[in-house]
Amino acid sequence: MKKFLLIGLVGIGSYSLFAQESETLTFEKAVEIGLENNFDVKIATNQVLLTENDRKIATSVLMPTVDLNNSRGYRREDTEQAFVSDPENPRVIPGAQTRTNNYSLVGIYGFSADAVVALQRLGKLAEVSELEAKVVIENTVAAIATAYYRLVLEQQRYEVLNNTLELSNERLEIAKAQYEFGRASKRDFLAAQVDYNADLTALVSQEQVIQNSRVNLNELLAVGPDYDFAVNDTITVQEDLYLGDLKEDAFSNNKTFLVTQRMENVAYLQLKELRAQRLPTITLNGSYNDNQLNSDAGFLLSNQQQGINLGATISLNLFSGLSLNRQIQGAKIQINNQRHLMEQYENQMLSDLQRTFNTYENSKRLLEIEKNNYDVAIENADITLDRFRLGITNYLEFRDAQVNRLQAESRLIESLFTIKENEIELMRLSGKIYFFENAD
Repeated sequence: MKKFLLIGLVGIGSYSLFAQESETLTFEKAVEIGLENNFDVKIATNQVLLTENDRKIATSVLMPTVDLNNSRGYRREDTEQAFVSDPENPRVIPGAQTRTNNYSLVGIYGFSADAVVALQRLGKLAEVSELEAKVVIENTVAAIATAYYRLVLEQQRYEVLNNTLELSNERLEIAKAQYEFGRASKRDFLAAQVDYNADLTALVSQEQVIQNSRVNLNELLAVGPDYDFAVNDTITVQEDLYLGDLKEDAFSNNKTFLVTQRMENVAYLQLKELRAQRLPTITLNGSYNDNQLNSDAGFLLSNQQQGINLGATISLNLFSGLSLNRQIQGAKIQINNQRHLMEQYENQMLSDLQRTFNTYENSKRLLEIEKNNYDVAIENADITLDRFRLGITNYLEFRDAQVNRLQAESRLIESLFTIKENEIELMRLSGKIYFFENAD
């Protein structure tokens, strides 16, 4: 049995936001748990074993069959025999017994060219099954990666909302103090209270989003929905991915593309197998027999035969109602279909790579803009807060600066996640989620 072990997911990054201490469940550990527990992975791995078992069963057609047989018989009869030499005096034997004891060792070997080609076809199907299992594994890793970093994103959003709530609380305390000392109206104080409650509601709602994101990741890891853990709080992204390299890797490593190639080979072998049915079939047979007869009646009181029998048969189908010709025509059509399917997926694969890479490149440009905008929003919020403390800025200007900071932080972490999401998809399409195959 072959195990599929993750040895690398390219994702070493250059920029992170809200970095804190290392958490319990790393991404690598999440993938390890997922590959061990995920039901789709288990089913795909078992399907590989079933296909390999079918291939081994099929090899029996090229092996001889050997049977050992033993048959015994017993009869007890009242017998009356009249002979030509003395018909007037029949011989009467009461309770005449007859015993037979036969041994035979029979071997048969049949050879046909189409059986050899059929084994080649089943070998290709076994390769297809293994590649399809790898597709499932790679898709599972990609799904786990997306769910993992989605949870990181939602936790970062929670931190942003929590910071926003702290600012709203500070504003509320300032507004309350100003109101109590008569430096601000009750309206300003109530407005601060309303904004604080709105920010608190958003924070509580984000807690539910985090819980559901955790459940989604647990489902992919095939653990209970109540399984609790903490994840790392950073999203790291790569600096350089090149479309030319991704395309080159995709033609060599994209498992779905390799499946379409193997299936075209299978279609060719199917045609070759059908054509081979026009060739002669050779059957060889041989047997060793040991037959014994003991009888109280009859011309032979005992008889024993020992010896071998050998034979060979050559058969050639001359006419089968044109069914073989029709099957061959169908096989040729299937070859064309498989070629079209391969070309179709090749076009789809390159299109998906191009679209994802375009989004990836655009997201990288947006990230630089959002980083600059984030710095400006932070500085503006700090200045506005100081001015609000001094009573120079009103609550509307303060709230506007606060919302701008919230939006800038949210867009920044969202752009990071978008880049990471596109990285994962580009690596999946190009076959850059690598696995080490270790045979038991």
